[in-house]
Amino acid sequence: MAALLPAEWIKNWEKGGKSEFVQLCRALSENKNHDVGFRDIQQALYELAYHVVRGNLKHDQASNVLGDVIEFREDMPSILADVFCILDIETSCLEEKNKRDHFTQLVLACLYLVSDTVLKERLDPETLESLGLIKQSQQFNQKSVKIKTKLFYKQQKFNLLREENEGYAKLIAELGQDLSGNITSDLILENIKSLIGCFNLDPNRVLDIILEVYECRPEYDDFFVPLIESYMYMCEPQTLCHILGFKFKFYQDPSGETPSSLYRVAAVLLQHNLIDLEDLYVHLLPGDNAIIEEHKREIVEAKQIVRKLTMVVLSSEKTEEKEKEKEKEEEKTEKPPDNQKLGLLEALLKIGDWHHAQSIMDQMPPFYSTSHKPIAIALCQLVHVTIEPLYRRVGVPKGAKGSPISSLPNKRAPKQAESFEELRKEVFNMLCYLGPHLSHDPILFAKVVRLGKAFMKEFQSDGSKQEDKEKMETLFSCLLSITDQVLLPSLSLMDCNACMSEELWGMFKTFPYQYRYRLYGQWKNETYNSHPLLVKVKAQTIDRAKYIMKRLTKENVKPSGRQIGKLSHSNPTILFDYILSQIQKYDNLITPVVDSLKYLTSLNYDVLAYCIIEALANPEKERMKHDDTTISSWLQSLASFCGAVFRKYPIELAGLLQYVANQLKAGKSFDLLILKEVVQKMAGIEITEEMTMEQLEAMTGGEQLKAEGGYFGQIRNTKKSSQRLKDALLDHDLALPLCLLMAQQRNGVVFQEGGEKHLKLVGKLYDQCHDTLVQFGGFLASNLSTEDYIKRVPSIDVLCNEFHTPHDAAFFLSRPMYAHHISSKYDELKKAEKGNKQQHKVHKYITSCELVMAPVHEAVISLHLPKVWDDISPQFYATFWSLTMYDLAVPHSSYDREVNKLKVQMKAIDDNQEMPPNKKKKEKERCTALQDKLLEEEKKQLEHVQRVLQRLKLEKDNWLLAKSTKNETITKFLQLCIFPRCIFSAIDAVYCAHFVELVHQQKTPNFSTLLCYDRVFSDIIYTVASCTENEASRYGRFLCCMLETVTRWHSDRVIYEKECGNYPGFLTILRATGFDGGNKADQLDYENFRHVVHKWHYKLTKASVHCLETGEYTHIRNILIVLTKILPWYPKVLNLGQALERRVHKICQEEKEKRPDLYALAMGYSGQLKSRKPFMIPENEFHHKDPPARNAVPATVQNGPGGAGMPTSVTINTVRLEEGTTEETDKLKEKSQGVVKVINKTVNATPKVTTSNGSSASNSKIIKEKDDKEKSGKEKDKEKKDKTPAATPEMKALGKDGKDKPKEERANKEEKAREIKEKTPKSDKEKEKVKKEEKASKEEKSKTVVTIIESKSTAEKEREKEPSRERDLAKEMKSKENAKGGEKVPVAGSLKSPVPRSETSESEREQKRRKVDTHSSPSHSSTVKDNLNELKESSAKHYINHTTPTLSKSKEREVEKKDLDKSRERSREREKKDEKDRKDRKRDHSNSDREVPQDSTKRRKEENGTTGSSKHSKSESPSDSPRLNEKEKEKNKSKSSGKEKGDSIKAEKMEKSSSGSKKESRHDKEKTEKKEKRDSTGGKEEKKHHKSSDKHR
Repeated sequence: MAALLPAEWIKNWEKGGKSEFVQLCRALSENKNHDVGFRDIQQALYELAYHVVRGNLKHDQASNVLGDVIEFREDMPSILADVFCILDIETSCLEEKNKRDHFTQLVLACLYLVSDTVLKERLDPETLESLGLIKQSQQFNQKSVKIKTKLFYKQQKFNLLREENEGYAKLIAELGQDLSGNITSDLILENIKSLIGCFNLDPNRVLDIILEVYECRPEYDDFFVPLIESYMYMCEPQTLCHILGFKFKFYQDPSGETPSSLYRVAAVLLQHNLIDLEDLYVHLLPGDNAIIEEHKREIVEAKQIVRKLTMVVLSSEKTEEKEKEKEKEEEKTEKPPDNQKLGLLEALLKIGDWHHAQSIMDQMPPFYSTSHKPIAIALCQLVHVTIEPLYRRVGVPKGAKGSPISSLPNKRAPKQAESFEELRKEVFNMLCYLGPHLSHDPILFAKVVRLGKAFMKEFQSDGSKQEDKEKMETLFSCLLSITDQVLLPSLSLMDCNACMSEELWGMFKTFPYQYRYRLYGQWKNETYNSHPLLVKVKAQTIDRAKYIMKRLTKENVKPSGRQIGKLSHSNPTILFDYILSQIQKYDNLITPVVDSLKYLTSLNYDVLAYCIIEALANPEKERMKHDDTTISSWLQSLASFCGAVFRKYPIELAGLLQYVANQLKAGKSFDLLILKEVVQKMAGIEITEEMTMEQLEAMTGGEQLKAEGGYFGQIRNTKKSSQRLKDALLDHDLALPLCLLMAQQRNGVVFQEGGEKHLKLVGKLYDQCHDTLVQFGGFLASNLSTEDYIKRVPSIDVLCNEFHTPHDAAFFLSRPMYAHHISSKYDELKKAEKGNKQQHKVHKYITSCELVMAPVHEAVISLHLPKVWDDISPQFYATFWSLTMYDLAVPHSSYDREVNKLKVQMKAIDDNQEMPPNKKKKEKERCTALQDKLLEEEKKQLEHVQRVLQRLKLEKDNWLLAKSTKNETITKFLQLCIFPRCIFSAIDAVYCAHFVELVHQQKTPNFSTLLCYDRVFSDIIYTVASCTENEASRYGRFLCCMLETVTRWHSDRVIYEKECGNYPGFLTILRATGFDGGNKADQLDYENFRHVVHKWHYKLTKASVHCLETGEYTHIRNILIVLTKILPWYPKVLNLGQALERRVHKICQEEKEKRPDLYALAMGYSGQLKSRKPFMIPENEFHHKDPPARNAVPATVQNGPGGAGMPTSVTINTVRLEEGTTEETDKLKEKSQGVVKVINKTVNATPKVTTSNGSSASNSKIIKEKDDKEKSGKEKDKEKKDKTPAATPEMKALGKDGKDKPKEERANKEEKAREIKEKTPKSDKEKEKVKKEEKASKEEKSKTVVTIIESKSTAEKEREKEPSRERDLAKEMKSKENAKGGEKVPVAGSLKSPVPRSETSESEREQKRRKVDTHSSPSHSSTVKDNLNELKESSAKHYINHTTPTLSKSKEREVEKKDLDKSRERSREREKKDEKDRKDRKRDHSNSDREVPQDSTKRRKEENGTTGSSKHSKSESPSDSPRLNEKEKEKNKSKSSGKEKGDSIKAEKMEKSSSGSKKESRHDKEKTEKKEKRDSTGGKEEKKHHKSSDKHR
């Protein structure tokens, strides 16, 4: 602070300084601002005095000027005294004595200005002594202490009650008199004062007595409160509080109990602000810390109880624990010490002092105070009073009276609420303090809920101002908080009060489900942890739920349901959470649980919906099983439960549907399972791949036919539930979004969601997504009104381009719209012009189609690149995608079937004697009505189909533009139309096949039916491999329908000529577009068509075998599914069937342990395939096999299926087709090889039919006397299998053999008899005897027909006897193969030469034949199994590629040429000697059992392809199988033994082997089989013999 007194003034004090100082002081005194002036004067005086102390100014000069200044202010002496006081302290601390002297002199000079008393107050006693104002400072100090003690600490003695009893008696009489008259508190107060004065009473004691009397007379508030208030003016303010505190203290003994009257008095005094709560609060016990400790202890106890309940206790321990618990409880029941704070709180609430009550509650833990019932009830009562007027106005239900509640007499109580806004001020606050303890007053609970309902009504009605809206919003959020913090927790503590639950639902249903679910979430996951009582309740609920669920079965659903209901009224979230956790573990609980939920309230159903969604969204649960290939069972169980429960009970669906939509948005499709189940159960629309063809056919009819014949179960009572589902979808605008999300998610499954997941799972999810889309789309199409549907589904270009919906899904969604548009336009046109002719009708229909479809034709152009429309027109594209099976064909057989069923039903009703007549009548009427409906529907559909076909007839010329090539057109058609749609749904698969046929029948220009079918059948590997499981099933259906058509054409020349003969689709020369001339030579004739069909069958086999051999899960599964679907029409050719059978058998063996689902599929197919075997035919019956130029066809000719590039743009004729089919077998040249000469063809034909075609039959074509040289062994095989002669044209031209039909039949009977005999074990001698007899009789009866089975059985018997030989042979083979390496030179010795051929040439030829050998060994001998390891080693070394032949082409051809020449020679000889040969052969069989098997196996080896090299190819051909490998080993054994036995016989046999009949080899086989069977029971001696002979060798 700047100095007020400049140094110049002091220097020139006398001249001008003094006057300047006086002026300054005057100025400062006159300053308006009193405080500022006071401080500045103080400073000025201090500076002046300080200059004196320092010696700059003399003390008399200062005292003079101070004398002048002192008059300026009244308080100037006091200010000066303050300055002296400060200087006194400062100078006493200084060491310079002169300064202290200067100070003393100054004060002495100024004594006339300041009075002694003021100085005595302010200066130090020592200073006073030095100034001479007091004599001795020590005495002065003692005196002041005495005075202070007397003033402040000495008590005056008042009379006690016993000393002055009269005064106190008069006082009590004064206060206790009748106060009803005009006596006022003022009057009484005057009397009290008199008594105090007269009797010298203690005023504090008087106050205490006033309070005592007030306690006893609580009704006189109006008298006592003013009295105390007036009395307090005479006392110190704290007195009253101390007296009350002293009273409370008196009752704080452990045994004491504070009377409620005292609480009330304290409460009233607090309310009238006569005491402060803070002052009184400290006098009350227990302390706040003790309360907090107690609260914590309660929480711990609650948790311990929970732990006990959740612990598993063994029964022996239970009794002990119960006893201990009882003891503890008894200890607890000792009375707790009095809580005075709570007592005061209760009193405050009772008199309506909410403000102070709230303050006390705030000091305690939350809900601690209200957890004491009296306080909760008092607070409830206060709320009752506060809401009364508003409740009477808006809350009372119609017809209810209710008992009105009177307001509190006291004016300081909270104001009663007249409007919702006023509720916010106090009531909501009070409720929040109540929390869960509102449960003590159900009536108040109901009132609050009704007020909430009334508020929501007002809140939802529009028309209020903006400000009001904001207020309402605030109120709404307050209401939600109250619900969360008060209503729901209180419901938990109520004892199963269903009415409260329903009452609450009345309010809840006005909230949007988002708010409701939020509340349930809080209730379930947070509320129960907020309070010890709720913690206990939760544990008890779970305990009870466990008890009920353990005992829940189908039989006791009702009683258990009632218990569940009771439990659910109060604690639904906890109960349902537990129930759902059980359902997720045990899916067999679903049905009983669903049935037991019928006693729930509406609120509980809603909570259940929330709990289900929460369980589904549980982030801790894995949606996949541990193997990552299947959806978790918990999710499947929940989905199933969802469907059942939502169907049965009226639960709101919006939340669940929105959840699924949100999951889809997030790219997660697992939860579609739920939607699928819900739609299936609620709408009765099921999606299944297991539909029978009858059901599928029914599904192509009208709605009535679908309902009657299309579904597995009769779907009933879905009307209400499907309506509910529809409403939920429309109200929340979820119908189209769900469709679009599903359509987009299909690809999302593969490219985003799939990621690292197992292919199997990705396929499952894709199927689930797709199936749900189809199901959901079907639901919308059948349940939405047409207006609703059209309003919601945008046009096709918007769907595809804006929403990025895949085209198949977009058309699927739009199709119902087009159909409706067309029919409504058609109806309009009919009404407008009433021409009744059929022609007019058709014309109108076509017009309406044009009107509706024209914009669609425009729209689809944007879906594909412009060059697409060079080949197919937008009109064709739109037509294909917009039609359905309903438009193409009428399922007459289905209609007939259903009508017949109804007729049968009616007949049964007539025959039923027990049924009462009126019921009979009703049932018959129902059946008749249904029948009429079906017939009417059929008629309607028939007309519709005719109209559609007329329309297509007119459109067809503009369909295919073919600006590039027909091939390209077919590609576009398959790529953009057929393939996407045939895997969309089962009905679409059938539709695609029908549509192709329809396009063919319409003689559509530029459409090559032949090409189309060829492309469909030719290489199905890629399409099959890229399908999911369900798509494979649908693709199989499509192929099945395509094959059905092809098989129909193939079956009969007449049908073929009629349906394909002159059709442009069967032109083989593809000329320039626009010219489809009907030159007969360009048409594919019937026989060539049969070749083509065979090629297709071969191609299918090849693809199937490839897929089965990949080892890939998807390939194998899909091809098995497809094969199962096409079983009715494929395989038809025996050798192809057998090849497949072996492949599938191999799969069965390999996958049994590894992949059980593939094993199951393969076993299923294998069984069905076996049952189809009797219907298969040999290849030469399937298509006519022309002989080449010369008349002998060598053994290796294989009219193999299918050539490279078959008819795409080549002229098709017999020779070229034949060529192509043979070339197909050589995979290396499959695509490029051209025409091959006949001789090459015959040589080349089958070394490589790895994939299918050829059984042993096709390898040796044997020419007999008077044969046409065309009948192959397959035909005879067929004769044996079918037990009937073949009836093909070839058969009729067979000469002698054709005449032997009756003999063959007899022979077959013989075979049967023999087979039966074989089943009984016999001794070797007996066997031989029986066999000779059989042969003899057989020779007589049928010389041409020789059975196959015998030779086979003898050969195999022989094999089984020679384990040691087999091992030797295996080793020998191995060494030979290793020695020769790649240079394996065939030794083509003369057939008659006794020298055996080299192993390698044998093996080569055998390999060729073995690849198409179809007979697997009927029994495995243990010896064969021993050799498996050896076999595997050798196969590992030598197996390179299943398509590579063992020999090079040229060497192979050399061998084949030599064979060819020799076979021709011998065929001529054999024509002369046939009879004789056959007799010789018979004799051989009967004479030596050893020789026959050897020779027959030798012969089989050369004719029939048992091969040495087969050992070296593990899976060389479709016919390969583990069983086959064993068989080959056996063959090799027999071969090695047979070589050195009887060379003379061998020469003869060799002759026959190259040109002998197939029948003979079959005969031998049959024999071997038979012997083998016998051998398995008892041929040990022979085995020993062979072992020794082997050693000898």
